[in-house]
Amino acid sequence: MTKLVLVSRDYDMSHLVRPILRAAPEFDVVMHSEHAAADAEIAVCWNPPAGALAALPKLRLVHSIAAGVDNILSDPALPAVPLCRVVDPQHARGMSEFVTWGVLHFHRQLDRVLANQRLNRWFRHDQRDASECAVGIMGLGEIGSRVATDLQRFGFAVRGWARKPRELPGVTTFAGPQEFKPFLQGTDILVCLLPLTHETRWILNANTFEHLRPGTKLIHVGRGEHLVPADLIAALTSGHIGGAIVDVFPTEPLPPEDHLWRAPNLIVTPHMASVASSETIGTQVAHNVRRLIRGEPLQNVVDVTRGY
Repeated sequence: MTKLVLVSRDYDMSHLVRPILRAAPEFDVVMHSEHAAADAEIAVCWNPPAGALAALPKLRLVHSIAAGVDNILSDPALPAVPLCRVVDPQHARGMSEFVTWGVLHFHRQLDRVLANQRLNRWFRHDQRDASECAVGIMGLGEIGSRVATDLQRFGFAVRGWARKPRELPGVTTFAGPQEFKPFLQGTDILVCLLPLTHETRWILNANTFEHLRPGTKLIHVGRGEHLVPADLIAALTSGHIGGAIVDVFPTEPLPPEDHLWRAPNLIVTPHMASVASSETIGTQVAHNVRRLIRGEPLQNVVDVTRGY
């Protein structure tokens, strides 16, 4: 019987046992804390403790329960076995919903409306047409392209920046380091949807913020380690960044004492922009393990050199 172990440093993964077994009743699924986990062949992970995977001598496959794998790749002792991720067909739609909400929140100045409500102040701010608001999307992969296309349909002036040149109908695109500054300078609402790579780690920093127009808003739904929190707090405090919605953080859960909780005009959300369902995770993990057993090519394999 093929044994799978659920491994996480700080996330209760027990709710995934039943979905995996419904998809593949022939498997044995155990928690990392159980003695029987030592001879598991498959590790199903979210933010595993450093060295935990290397301690599994029979390990043949590591499978993330999400699209992001940076919390696994950060382990210096990661074994040289295939690494797969979950790709939810509804993930792009869910992310687009979240980003669209964020863009509308700032475009319709609801952040200022809520601030006035706390002061018992009735004031109607001037509104501007969506075509006058430039939304800049960092990352034009499958999800970024979906978000850019959906926002363009709302009438926003959408700009996109990616590592390599891309073409999207109705979207002004920029590519490479040489076009990053011009991309930033024309943006009113900046959306981060990049993968985490060596080049993009800590990209949301003071230098990036300096190239934005005063009052630019930020929606960060990429990876936690894109963001330098102290630089964002400073930019919000000075008013150079006019407001932000941050869904992913370098440390999760965000500690109660973290200064981000109290930063001005910042909405903190608990990594909820788009999450695969337990059934989707269970089904995709089960299918990939069966493919491994049969010697068939795995699906959604991560290129560990690129990080996605």
